[in-house]
Amino acid sequence: MKHDPLFQPFQLGALTLPNRIVMPPMTRSRASQPGDEANALMAEYYAQRADAGLIVGEGTYIAPLGKGYAWTPGIHTAGQIEGWRKVTDAVHAKGGHIFAQLWHVGRLSHTSLLGGEQPVSSSALQAKGVNVFIASDDDGVPGFVQASEPRALSVDEIREIVDQYRTAARNAIEAGFDGVELHAANGYLVNQFIDSNANTRTDEYGGSLDNRLRFLGEVARALVEGTGDALRVGIRLAPLTTLNGCEDADPETTYLGAAKLLGEIGVAYIHIAEADWDDAPHMPLEFKRQLRAVYPGVLIYAGRYTGERARDAIDAGWADLIAFGRPFIANPDLVQRLRMGAPLAQHQRETLFGGNAKGLTDYPALDDEAAAAA
Repeated sequence: MKHDPLFQPFQLGALTLPNRIVMPPMTRSRASQPGDEANALMAEYYAQRADAGLIVGEGTYIAPLGKGYAWTPGIHTAGQIEGWRKVTDAVHAKGGHIFAQLWHVGRLSHTSLLGGEQPVSSSALQAKGVNVFIASDDDGVPGFVQASEPRALSVDEIREIVDQYRTAARNAIEAGFDGVELHAANGYLVNQFIDSNANTRTDEYGGSLDNRLRFLGEVARALVEGTGDALRVGIRLAPLTTLNGCEDADPETTYLGAAKLLGEIGVAYIHIAEADWDDAPHMPLEFKRQLRAVYPGVLIYAGRYTGERARDAIDAGWADLIAFGRPFIANPDLVQRLRMGAPLAQHQRETLFGGNAKGLTDYPALDDEAAAAA
């Protein structure tokens, strides 16, 4: 292929990406205990995939009450910052680029993960039927349990969390990340303010669209301050996914408003998570074109993309970069496979969360597969 849109360089702020392929954030629950610190195993995992144009690290919680799943890494202690430095050094040594995804889960947590404290949210609404991963259930084994009932944040507490995001952004830069991505998707805390069915507040953070977007805007500006550069900040949104109990009455209007606001703030990119399950709602092409019209920055799309679909999206102009999630788990050399049109290995579901190198760093590359077959 003479002109392959996936393999054209791309300028993202000060970074020159060698291709348009993104490894998106994926929770793997391998942080060292105690302390939830990134480690050498995680550094190996990300370095194996450093030929992606951009890596966005797994969701990384910004403060103790922001944690929602067992063995996920944080970025609010000295040990956590040092742990992430091992990862960023390993990725940079391979010539890669990596952003930290900053995460506060809000109501999608469990008291056992929070030292017995109650989760927090925009409103005191439990995410019924939504499970979170904990280290030990009633039988003493890791597993999924119903998220605990949350309490509503006070305005003063909201401001404290905005400050925690600002500090987390500074910590990420100290840890060697090239930038940060705000997790404002998939039903987590920022999403709990944005979507109308998760936000019953009657103060300046609830009710009207401008009010429901206020927290998003305050956090985005805090990240710009924390990194020192709007072009080192990205935002992940999930306009139509309805994941983890968050749903909006008029999502297209809401998320076009969010995109317009983020364009005014000047963040580097918006990372759109499309629904990726079998009967998921379809994101209309016209909506994607409207997002392009209202937001002047870089647009990344993720959601069951094949190489062919990714190329078509970039050529059509509504996407700049394409993220491949699950394929990166079992294919450390995914970039090479996409370039060659080679078949993709399938990941093992049972090793997604927790454990050791099995199902994390032991997937073979094409050359290793060929050697084993010889």
